[in-house]
Amino acid sequence: MNEQVKEIVALHKKICRKAGVTIRDHQMLEPGDNILLGLSGGKDSMIMLEVMAERRASLPFNFDLTAAHIHIETAGYTVNRVAMESLCQKLNVPFVWKEAEIEPVGKKEKGICFLCSWNRRKSLFDLARELDAGKLALGHHRYDALETMLINMIYHGSISSLPHKLSMFDGRMQLIRPLLDMDENLLADYAGKRDFQSEGEKCRHVGNNQREWISELIAYIEKNHETGAINMFRSMGKIFEEYLPQKKARTS
Repeated sequence: MNEQVKEIVALHKKICRKAGVTIRDHQMLEPGDNILLGLSGGKDSMIMLEVMAERRASLPFNFDLTAAHIHIETAGYTVNRVAMESLCQKLNVPFVWKEAEIEPVGKKEKGICFLCSWNRRKSLFDLARELDAGKLALGHHRYDALETMLINMIYHGSISSLPHKLSMFDGRMQLIRPLLDMDENLLADYAGKRDFQSEGEKCRHVGNNQREWISELIAYIEKNHETGAINMFRSMGKIFEEYLPQKKARTS
């Protein structure tokens, strides 16, 4: 085994171990689960696919996995379908490719990135129902949660982010994020060695949305304070409401 292969194996084990702790701590997997994995084609969802296949092989109970990519041709991105199908075949995970269209959402005009994401997510929910999958797994990591929190604070005046596990549709489905505690730098290191970066999703709108400059802001924070990003992430679970400004209570 050459050095590069050893590094890949070591990183894979580290990622699976860290994701395994998240999955255990947030009780994401149960015997008999039927789980749909949302594949964007990017590095994070491909790594999530590997992690979930490893969990299926390691845990002492059975659960089913199906991976799916929702493709919107008019959204302006390209993705390597062959790479996704090949990895799914290697891991013995059924793969579904589903075409979708961009439909308007609400009365106000929305940006293309929001519409693409919203319609792809809607199609995943529809597919999960068709497959009788009670859980939908997405490949969001720690930076995604931080970006979402800052976007909601700056653009929407609210504090919310991406939970590890979310019950939806009156409990008929759970949204789970096995990689949410993961450092993106670790994922990027592994993806580069596995060549997931070159196989991933490519979109012409990258560099022209809110998340790009928010990502740069987080990078700047890390540059100036090494543990700044992880401290921000941890702060979402350590909120002292009595020390936050509150709206004045109404009086009759």
